[in-house]
Amino acid sequence: LTCVSGKFRSFHGKQFEYIEDELEMTMVCHRPEGLEQLEAQTNFTKRELQVLYRGFKNECPSGVVNEDTFKQIYAQFFPHGDASTYAHYLFNAFDTTQTGSVKFEDFVTALSILLRGTVHEKLRWTFNLYDINKDGYINKEEMMDIVKAIYDMMGKYTYPVLKEDTPRQHVDVFFQKMDKNKDGIVTLDEFLESCQEVRRDLRAQQFYIWERKPGAWGPAEGR
Repeated sequence: LTCVSGKFRSFHGKQFEYIEDELEMTMVCHRPEGLEQLEAQTNFTKRELQVLYRGFKNECPSGVVNEDTFKQIYAQFFPHGDASTYAHYLFNAFDTTQTGSVKFEDFVTALSILLRGTVHEKLRWTFNLYDINKDGYINKEEMMDIVKAIYDMMGKYTYPVLKEDTPRQHVDVFFQKMDKNKDGIVTLDEFLESCQEVRRDLRAQQFYIWERKPGAWGPAEGR
């Protein structure tokens, strides 16, 4: 996901001309919704959408991307690993209608959430990614598949070197924190609550560290 957002920023930094015909949308097989409508539905400006569309069209001239093409594009960011399995899960998260293809609208809607959505929106999207079978829950098998896919994607250059039981350890820690009622599955509510707790804890730690800086009023000065 970081790679996708990085690609957006590289597009955004390029010089481009204003396209009065909305980027020649009639030249592709799939015609996206009007940019005004997408601007209203996402957190991107019309000019940003134009840049994104040009990049999307360059990669996918037909106006849609299937899973094989998506995997080929995603694999470019991880030359030392096997990103195919994680790309499969990511593609399914982008393909919200489960049609087997991702349109420009699907792409920018997801990217808008990941880059500029609220914390709640980003967490809901991540939960959907982890919920592989889309039954509304995350079980240990699904989480194990996700973790293994991430390690496969990173390849042999992961540090420290992974032990055979490392993925299982990460899954166990995940469920210890997330599975509030210990029923073996993580619901959306449990996921949101746990992530917000972690976020609050990190903020509290940062505040405590700041207060202990020399010259700051805080616990170290006995306030």
